[in-house]
Amino acid sequence: MIGLTNDFNKQFKNVIDILDPCMDDFLYILDFENDSYQISESAVERFAMSNHCFTNTKAGFEEFVYPADYDAVIEDVGLVKKGEKTFHNMQYRWIDKEGKTIWINCRGRVVVDDNGKPMYLVGCINEIGKKQKADNVSGLLGDVGLQNDLAGDYKDHKSGYFLRVGIDNFKEVNENKGISYGDMVLQKTAEAISEIRSPTQKLYKIVADEFMITDFSCKDKEECQRFYKRIQARIIKFIRENKYEVIYTVSAGILYLDEIEDNSYDNLMKLSEFALNEAKARGKNKFYVFDAKDYEAFLRKKKLIRIMRQSVNNNYAGFETYFQPIMDIKKGGLTTAETLLRFNCEETGSISPVEFIPLLEESGLIIPVGRWVLHQAMALCKKMQDIIPGFRVSVNLSYVQVMKSNVLRDIVDGIKEYGLPKGSMLVELTESGFLEMDTNFISFCEGLKENDIPLALDDFGTGYSNFHYLYDLKPDTIKIDRSFTLKALRHDYEYNLLRYMADLAHGTDLYFCIEGIETKEELEKICKIDPDYIQGFYFGKPSPVDQFMKNYISE
Repeated sequence: MIGLTNDFNKQFKNVIDILDPCMDDFLYILDFENDSYQISESAVERFAMSNHCFTNTKAGFEEFVYPADYDAVIEDVGLVKKGEKTFHNMQYRWIDKEGKTIWINCRGRVVVDDNGKPMYLVGCINEIGKKQKADNVSGLLGDVGLQNDLAGDYKDHKSGYFLRVGIDNFKEVNENKGISYGDMVLQKTAEAISEIRSPTQKLYKIVADEFMITDFSCKDKEECQRFYKRIQARIIKFIRENKYEVIYTVSAGILYLDEIEDNSYDNLMKLSEFALNEAKARGKNKFYVFDAKDYEAFLRKKKLIRIMRQSVNNNYAGFETYFQPIMDIKKGGLTTAETLLRFNCEETGSISPVEFIPLLEESGLIIPVGRWVLHQAMALCKKMQDIIPGFRVSVNLSYVQVMKSNVLRDIVDGIKEYGLPKGSMLVELTESGFLEMDTNFISFCEGLKENDIPLALDDFGTGYSNFHYLYDLKPDTIKIDRSFTLKALRHDYEYNLLRYMADLAHGTDLYFCIEGIETKEELEKICKIDPDYIQGFYFGKPSPVDQFMKNYISE
C-alpha cells in the first residue's frame, strides 16, 4: 500500500494528462472520498463515455461497462474501498463508440491515508483483445504496424505494389511436425524473404502463415513477379539445407496500387486476401495478379449465395421445379419426367442452373434445397400416377447431398410419406461428380438397390467416363448427354461408338437413354441405335408443374 501525500490526487491527474499522448493504454484514478473518476482523455474517443472525468462513479460506469459485467466490477471495487483488498485486477468488457464489446484488463493499486484508510485506486487499463503490433516468432511488425505505416508516411501512395505471400498447407506442417516446428518454418520463411528484399521493400507478418511485402517506389510491375520467384527459390534453398525435413511451397497475391482506386488499409487487405486465395485456388505454388473482373465475379457469387440462403429461410421463395418428359420409345409414350431446378428473384432475375447449382453445392445449401426438390418431385409423381399408372420421376443428386447428408433416408421417408410404389423414384448421378468413390458413396448406391430405387448414370460418355463405373455403381440406366448426341448425329465414328454403347447397355441388362433430341430427323437417326428412352425438346421443354400437367394430361 502507498501512503497518501497531500497533493497526490492533483499530481496523478497531471501525470495522466502528460502521459496520455505517449501510450496506447489508459491511466485512471478513482477518488473514493469524492466519488470521482478520471481516465486518459483518449479513452473518450474509444469507449462509450461522455467525459473522461465524472462524479457518481456507479452511474458513470453504467455508461461504458458491459451490463453483464457491471455488478461484478462494482462488487470488486467495493471490496477495495472497504480495505478488504489492496489490489484490483479484473478482466471484463467495456462498450466502444459503435456499441461493440471490448475486452479490457483493469489493474489498480490502493493509495491510503496516514491512518490506512483507502483514498484512491490508481492504475492502468489495456485492451486484451487488441491485435499485436509485432510478431515475436518471425521478428517482424504485424498488420497493426502495416496499418500505422499506411496511415503515416505512406498514406498518399499511388504506385508500387502489395505482395501477399502465404505458406501452402501450413496446417499440415503443424499437424505433422508440431507447433514449435511450425514456428521455426515461419521464422525461416521470414528470414528468407528478409535476406533478398531491397531497402525500398518493407516486410510484415500478418495473419497466421501470411506475410506482406510493400514497395511504393517500384514502377516495374514485372519486378514484383520476379521477387516472388526469388522467394520461391530461397524457400527451396532452405528446404535443401534442412535436408528435406519438411517440404512446403508459397503462393502469392499481387496488387498493383495504380490499378486500385480505394487505397485504404481495409480495402487493400481485403483485395490482397482475395488475390492470395485465388492463387491457392488455382493450384498453389504460384502468384495471381488482382483482376477487377475476377473480383466482381467473386462478389456476385457471394451475393447469390446470400440471396439463396435468404430464399431457403423464406420457404424456398424464388426456387421452382421444372419437369421434362422422357419418352419410352418401345412403348410409345410418356413414362418418366426429369426434375430440374430453376431460380429467379427480383434482385437478380433468372439465374442459369450452370451458375447457381455449383454455388448451392459450395455453400452446402444444396442439402436443404435438394430435400425440397425431392418433395416437389414426389408430389408430382403422386398426381401423375393417378392418371398414368407406373409413372416415374427422376431427381438429380449432388455429390454433396450424398457425401454430407443422409439423402437415402430422405428418399425412403418421402416415398413412404407420398405412398409411392417401388421404382417410382429414379435417382440420377453425374459420373464426373463422383471420381472419388469412398465407402460412404458405395454404401449409398447399395442402399438404393436394397430399397428398389433405380439409379441412372447421367452424362455417360462425356469427359470422365470409365467403364468401371458400370461395375462399381451397377446403375439401372445410362444416359447420354446432348453434347455426345450431337457428335454422333454429325460424325460416323461417334455414331458407331454410340451404337456400341447401346449394345453394351442392353447386353448387361441396362436401359439406354439418349438426351438432346430436338428434330424429327434426329429422332429417326437415333432410333436406329435402338435406345429405350429419349429425352429432348422434340418431345417437350422443361416446364413448371402446372404447365407439365396441362401438356401431358389435360389434352
